[in-house]
Amino acid sequence: MADLGERFAAYLARQWREADEVRVAAFERIYGGASRETYRAAVQVRGPRGQSERRLILRRDPESSLIETDRANEYRAYVAFHGTRVPVPRPLVLETDPRWLDRPFFVMEEVVGAVSSAKLLAEPPYARHVERLGEAKWRILGEIAAADPAALGLTEHLEAPPLEGCWRRELEFWEGVIDEDELVPQPIARAVIRRLRRRPPPAPRRLSVVHGDYRTGNFLFDAEGEIRAILDWEMCHLGDPLEDLAWALDPIWSWPDRERPGKLIPRDRALASWSAASGIAIDARALEWWETFASLKGLAIWISSGREFAEGRNLDPILALASWFPTDVHERVLVERLAAEEDGDDS
Repeated sequence: MADLGERFAAYLARQWREADEVRVAAFERIYGGASRETYRAAVQVRGPRGQSERRLILRRDPESSLIETDRANEYRAYVAFHGTRVPVPRPLVLETDPRWLDRPFFVMEEVVGAVSSAKLLAEPPYARHVERLGEAKWRILGEIAAADPAALGLTEHLEAPPLEGCWRRELEFWEGVIDEDELVPQPIARAVIRRLRRRPPPAPRRLSVVHGDYRTGNFLFDAEGEIRAILDWEMCHLGDPLEDLAWALDPIWSWPDRERPGKLIPRDRALASWSAASGIAIDARALEWWETFASLKGLAIWISSGREFAEGRNLDPILALASWFPTDVHERVLVERLAAEEDGDDS
């Protein structure tokens, strides 16, 4: 770890040529997540105007990744949204040359005085701000959906699928993950895939930026009840805005409570807040399709987790846990949805 911190300091010194000295005073790994290695650094900088400290976050590609994502697209999302009504950390540099830290990485400023742990929402001083945080969470997601991808410069880098093909692209991608990573047959997943393909959702009226993993736990909030930054844009793409909404609504993020998605505000208020901020009237049939898809996507991720751990490519215990408990939750949810649709067919 010390060697990595020293090499990071050498890289920063090359970037900040006006500095006389750059020294990493503290360097630690932040565990959690499976697509990037994350480190927190306190960097001492001495230059013509004296000495200062900068608090930075380093996001480095791992040796093995659960879901392959494009670091450049993640970094571009931070660049695109920085300074807008969607709060994100300030991005500083994207480095694709592996010679500096063995693998590509990017750097952004740390948002100090904020936390991301969902379990803290039940503890003081955060618990008294749950309602406020809930309204902000869904409003910000609506603002992501309302943002113009072209104005943000994202259409230059992200594929723009045809409106009627948004669902197909996502379903085929996650079906491919299951095809590649299943260790045992997945009859529930296969039944859901068949059902989703037979009954596609209506197309969105326009493309939106889709965060891809918007949920409680992927934003920073403070003791005053402010959401300070939206994190983890590694699965950012262009698509149907209901995809993001459905993922944030998924029962896994508040299990077993299904009335307050993400353990914040009631579902009806969450939907109203999102719709007001996005300017999008929610099509119930389309949202139902995307909610079923969201649980299938989650199941695909847990299946991939199990394979990574079983084959020794990533021995983080969180992957073993993910292939057990969340798998069980999502299979239960999907069976319920299949049964409900069968009952609807009979009525």
